[in-house]
Amino acid sequence: MAVHRVAVVVLDGVTPLDLAIPTQVFSPRPETPYELTMCALSGQVATTGGFKLLVDAGLDQVRAADTVIVPGFDPPLRPPPPALLDTLQEARGRGRRVVSICTGAFALAAAGILDGLHATTHWQHIDDLEQRFPAVAVDRDVLYVDEGEVLTSAGVCCGIDLCLHIVRRDLGAVAANRIARGLVAAPHRDGGQAQYVPAPVAVAGDTSLAGTRAWALERLAEPLSIGELARHARMSQRSFMRHFTEETGTTPLQWLVNARVNAARELLETTDQSIDQVAQDCGLGSAANLRLHFRRVLHTTPTAYRRTFTRRPPADTALVPAAHTVAGPTA
Repeated sequence: MAVHRVAVVVLDGVTPLDLAIPTQVFSPRPETPYELTMCALSGQVATTGGFKLLVDAGLDQVRAADTVIVPGFDPPLRPPPPALLDTLQEARGRGRRVVSICTGAFALAAAGILDGLHATTHWQHIDDLEQRFPAVAVDRDVLYVDEGEVLTSAGVCCGIDLCLHIVRRDLGAVAANRIARGLVAAPHRDGGQAQYVPAPVAVAGDTSLAGTRAWALERLAEPLSIGELARHARMSQRSFMRHFTEETGTTPLQWLVNARVNAARELLETTDQSIDQVAQDCGLGSAANLRLHFRRVLHTTPTAYRRTFTRRPPADTALVPAAHTVAGPTA
């Protein structure tokens, strides 16, 4: 695989967790092509955690990057340094992929990179982004937005979802799921899920539906119904649907579809099964239904997806057709 260089731009007031996410996901591994560099305007950068970071590389190193990531920083409304704006504009002008995590979207917006595009940021700063940058179409209730070569995530931990989504685009579901397991991250969450839910962390004890979700993941090939899921959770259907949405930010049926599509991606990458068999084994029933969901979620076909991720083209190319893949919260 061709080397894919990732530059993480560290600004004063960087949020430590926002910075840690891409440095962990894109850290060099034998099975991935990523090379990671942290870049800053100066060698010492203050964080919101009360400590300082030493950064060896300057902004000049961004020129060598294929993907440029700006983690969140505080306060987000302060004007970014002109040198940063020039660097981001130059990277985007050369066709490089530009990504923000959380309030890093304010830097991309200030550079004009988000003009005319959909974007998101931390829910607490959505109004500020919308008011300060009216040329940006702000999506309020999503985990992340993929506009092809410009991607933005919602608050903090949504950066994990976005970074794993990028790995899926580059290398496929198997590689992304392997990294997620290493991070002990949650299973794949589609970008259209709500970023702010009443229970962003699964509630421990009898009211948590984590056990039911794990049970369902082992039975994706079966025709699971809301009634069966509710019975496993020992709840009425109405209570089950309410609790499920509160915990996950999406509906049970949409969650099942996303889980089945992700399972299909792994089967297409790792087996020679027919499209019909893949559809049956992941619970989508028929090849026609599998194609329908692949078109809706991935903007491609199962056959094209398999061809892409079995031939493994260079990692610095867009492996899934660029498209605005998140338009709002799921129903």
